[in-house]
Amino acid sequence: MQLDSILFYLFAVQILFSALMTITRRNVVHSAVWLIGALLGVAGIYLLQGAEFLAGVQVIVYIGGIMVLFLFVIMLVPISEESKQRRFASQKWVVLAVIVVLTGQLGYFFSKGSGEFRIADPTPPPEIGVVTTNTEQVAQVLFSEYLLPFELASILLLVAMIGAIVMAKVRPGAE
Repeated sequence: MQLDSILFYLFAVQILFSALMTITRRNVVHSAVWLIGALLGVAGIYLLQGAEFLAGVQVIVYIGGIMVLFLFVIMLVPISEESKQRRFASQKWVVLAVIVVLTGQLGYFFSKGSGEFRIADPTPPPEIGVVTTNTEQVAQVLFSEYLLPFELASILLLVAMIGAIVMAKVRPGAE
């Protein structure tokens, strides 16, 4: 087995374990720290794919910026006694129904598109001495073909920040 394959599986296990720990922790700070572990694993897979720019952006923007912002918001928002109680405990049947529906949809899409899931031919590595411009290629695709999703993602993040501020606002008489 090649080193690339071993590293890929290690990063994949790290991502899956960190994601599982993120959604199962009751402490939100611990969940955020586990999410940082998952994002680091994604950056590692980007490095294995030769996308150094995306790996750097993953670390700088998501881990260095957004996760630090999340941690600050988590630590600054006062946690009331009501938010510590278990919620949604009586909705197990709703969750089970949603899982069944989503599994059915996933099975339907896999059965209809089974011919579309094939492994692509590997791209040959560049010749020795040829400088590839990964950053320029990413920017060209991002700001030409994917400009609308890029702008929608920025608007979604802005709305999420405003929503977090509104939810964290202390209302008079609520204490």
